[in-house]
Amino acid sequence: MPAKVTIYTGSFCGYCSAALRLLAIKEADYEEIKVSQDRELREEMEQRSGRHTVPQIFIGDRHVGGYDDLADLEQRGELDKLLA
Repeated sequence: MPAKVTIYTGSFCGYCSAALRLLAIKEADYEEIKVSQDRELREEMEQRSGRHTVPQIFIGDRHVGGYDDLADLEQRGELDKLLA
């Protein structure tokens, strides 16, 4: 069963769009949680990740980080393993 991906995003966020594009290319099943207009969801993201910027990406229970971290995993050939 593929890993569940959760991505917290914000409005007008280029890095969020890039992360979503990469996940779509990988055909990853993901849940997008938009935090721009919802203080409780933003607080949940911050508590869960320890960070206040978007995107914040989780694969299963593992906090991957933001887009740069996701792209780094892809470049090193590790993203497919995590998504499997």
